[in-house]
Amino acid sequence: MAEKILIVDDDVDTLRLVGLMLQRQGYQISAATNGQQGLGKAVEELPDLILLDVMMPDMDGYEVTRQLRQNSLTAGIPILMFTAKTQLDDKVTGFEVGADDYLTKPTHPSELQAHVKALLTRTASREKKSTVEEGSQRAYTIGVLAVRGGLGVSTISMNLAAGLFSRTQAEVALAEMVPGKGTLGLDLGLAGQKALVKFLSSAPSEITRERVKIALIPHISGVKLLLASDHPSDVHLISQVAQYEAIFEKLAALTRYVVLDLDSGLPPFSQKLLPECDDTVIVLEGVPNTILHTKALIEDLVKLGVKKERISVALNNRVRSDTQLPATVVQDKLGHPITVTLTPAPELLTQATRMQTAAILCQPDGVTSKQIMKLADHLIQNEAVGK
Repeated sequence: MAEKILIVDDDVDTLRLVGLMLQRQGYQISAATNGQQGLGKAVEELPDLILLDVMMPDMDGYEVTRQLRQNSLTAGIPILMFTAKTQLDDKVTGFEVGADDYLTKPTHPSELQAHVKALLTRTASREKKSTVEEGSQRAYTIGVLAVRGGLGVSTISMNLAAGLFSRTQAEVALAEMVPGKGTLGLDLGLAGQKALVKFLSSAPSEITRERVKIALIPHISGVKLLLASDHPSDVHLISQVAQYEAIFEKLAALTRYVVLDLDSGLPPFSQKLLPECDDTVIVLEGVPNTILHTKALIEDLVKLGVKKERISVALNNRVRSDTQLPATVVQDKLGHPITVTLTPAPELLTQATRMQTAAILCQPDGVTSKQIMKLADHLIQNEAVGK
């Protein structure tokens, strides 16, 4: 995929000429005719390089650069300033506000191309080095799923992630992986999230470690969040398997633990990611049909290459009902050990939503917290023995 370059210049002739030169070199071009428009496009498109004119009305290039550097989404994008000014002080000002390179007008096409290529190469090299340094120890990855929706996968994922952080104080990332079905953003007061949608709509090569790092939202629980959108129409992006692999790879290089909220079933991206996870947590309830479907899910996972001993089962009794089978019966019918049984706690979950946090933080010494910590401890022990 060609690198994208955003050109910001109020001179239409310059936009056309420079854009044509760079397009001929194989770059993808986006253009803006003023500083404010340039800022908007930079945030929306996250280009690989910004070519920025200094002398523009209303907002000059220096101010645009300042604002780009103050925004975490655009702070790392290289900026090549392009201007008719030749005074040394003007160049110094450009570098002081955060520009990476400087060219004066008019410039020869070969000089422009050389500077652009050098900046992009330098940035790619820096990111590769950073990835090696930060990714030398791959995260311990945990996929959480169920046979169908509504069994509490997101709730358990959030509380498990918070439990891992509480127990280890290590960096933990939680990623909702199904666009259009996001619930955590709504529960945590973080509605309107678009990061996952943008990644899945991008080419895999555009999903860089730095962009994934920027997209992670810190939460009071200590967990860093990559949240799915809550617009149902976004679910069509679920077919972007290569993008999912890129997201997974970058997340695993950024934190000590990664918890993936995989929702329900085995869509192609889950089939690709689950064999790469270190552990899998399956959520079910004590109802005969759900038990049968979960048994089939475990069989399918094993066929995909997931080791059976890496599959942990969480029996989630969400409601108080005599129709729920006891854990011993569920385990017998399932033919697989149950790692933890969660007792009903509707009032606690309502309180957690009201407080926009994980349930285990509302009542750290409560029964639900102890049950979640049992699951977290089980996974930490799996990690320790090198499962």
